Amino acid sequence: MRTESNGGFQQSTVYQIYPKSFLDSTGSGVGDLRGVIRKIPYIASLGVDMVWFNPFFASPQADNGYDISDYYRIDPEMGTMADFEELVAGLRAAGIDVMLDMVLNHTSTEHEWFQRALAGEDEYRDFYFVRPAGADGGPPNNWVSKFGGAAWDRFGDTDEYYLHLFDRTQADLNWHNPRVRSEMAKIVEFWRLKGVRGFRFDVINLISKPVDLPSAPEGADDRYMYTDGELVTTFLRELAEASYGKDTGCVTVGEMSSTSIERCVEYSHPESGALSMVFNFHHLKVDYIDGKKWSVGRFELDELRRVLMEWADGMQAGGGWNALFWNNHDQPRALNRFGDASRFRVESAMMHATLLHLFRGTPYVYMGEEIGMTDPEYTSIDDYVDVEAINAHTALVGTGLSDEDALQIVRAKARDNARTPMQWEPGPTAGFTSGTPWLRPTNAALINVAAEERNGRILPYYRRLIELRKAHPVISHGEIAGYAPEHPHVFAYERTLGETRLLVLANFLGSPTRIDVPAEFTSGRVLISTIDRAAAPSSPDVELAPYEALAIILEPSES
Repeated sequence: MRTESNGGFQQSTVYQIYPKSFLDSTGSGVGDLRGVIRKIPYIASLGVDMVWFNPFFASPQADNGYDISDYYRIDPEMGTMADFEELVAGLRAAGIDVMLDMVLNHTSTEHEWFQRALAGEDEYRDFYFVRPAGADGGPPNNWVSKFGGAAWDRFGDTDEYYLHLFDRTQADLNWHNPRVRSEMAKIVEFWRLKGVRGFRFDVINLISKPVDLPSAPEGADDRYMYTDGELVTTFLRELAEASYGKDTGCVTVGEMSSTSIERCVEYSHPESGALSMVFNFHHLKVDYIDGKKWSVGRFELDELRRVLMEWADGMQAGGGWNALFWNNHDQPRALNRFGDASRFRVESAMMHATLLHLFRGTPYVYMGEEIGMTDPEYTSIDDYVDVEAINAHTALVGTGLSDEDALQIVRAKARDNARTPMQWEPGPTAGFTSGTPWLRPTNAALINVAAEERNGRILPYYRRLIELRKAHPVISHGEIAGYAPEHPHVFAYERTLGETRLLVLANFLGSPTRIDVPAEFTSGRVLISTIDRAAAPSSPDVELAPYEALAIILEPSES
């Protein structure tokens, strides 16, 4: 992502790779770095500027690599340091930079630091939150793990507890300890000196917990006791000064859990010194029932539009910057949630891409999205491997749901939905491995890269959108404003930069619908359309096909 010469991260696109599921070069059934090296020509063909890799550090894999036992070592199942160096060089030769996923809120309980703490070394005990039991002999406070159950577990064979906001094998680090912050900076600096020019920081707004770790008031959401603490920005600025801030071209993105616009503006404002941009997940909760992830609800376009535009407007007003995404390794495929994955899979995929890539922010494409991959068609909880999904199924059955009803909910929301292997070719292993894949693909006969390269519509459309962001400053740097916010079926917005205007229309309905557009756009030209319109509509009364997206540009010479 050559930010010094290409106009900055605003006009760039990031491609996300979950290495475990991209390509297996050994037949082990698990993807690896050499598999990614083999596919550099494909990655380069997309036109992306940076690749974000999910963690491939040494890990017991209790949480698919987000439980790191050694930040300086490549997991042997993924490859070697020599493989990594070859990968960085190969991508850089193709004009693509590397972004690593840094999990700095917690370590694996197998990490040397935690093991030394268990062994009684007070210096390392203070790397974590180790506290006496509560007055009742139970956990020190009432915080709940994001994976279910108490956020505390016994500290070895003592009567004390350690904090884990995620799995019990992921012990939260104490960032109030200057030694911890120093070690975090050393880790980031190590990889920066390896040629890494981007860092994605996992759940980074959880690093500033209150020192006294108070319980949440009765009836209150305990997440807000430890989220967006007052020292997050201070800690990030310190980290930047000691590591990534030394490289003016370095791009950073923070994953923000249960956050606010105000805090994300603070983190990502150009003068912040903290981060380049932020991820938030509010738009991916619009199909939750009563705010609960483990539920099956139908999203409402009004709510999706409201959330996306609220964040776009708020970040724009404050000078912050959003990372844009529909999909990632922690989310079900957007096609199944916000489109029609059966009747209008191709149209839905192209419409979603248009809305996102022409929006204000930096687009992220999750592997497989560019060929229209969907959730797998699993029929048993035994098909899933993710600890969160398995725990959720157990908990749902515990509430009285039948196994099948619980499975229906897991099927809709499991993280494994996005982690199935990249589908390169038709066949039972999707061209991913010569062995048995660690997670089973189910519909590679229909959806695969080979078919898209041969005569598909989605993949070439993604390539075109990525080109357009580089070619048109109104996309990368223009302001955004919502249009027709009351329309029942169309998500519309306008981008402006100087005298250039861009109108984007996206039909979320599986049948034709009509929308009135400003009359002046009838003299514009079609920048891109999912149905290959030859010219802008001749009338302000525009009919959109099912799941059609249309972008009309009006430049000074055309007005």
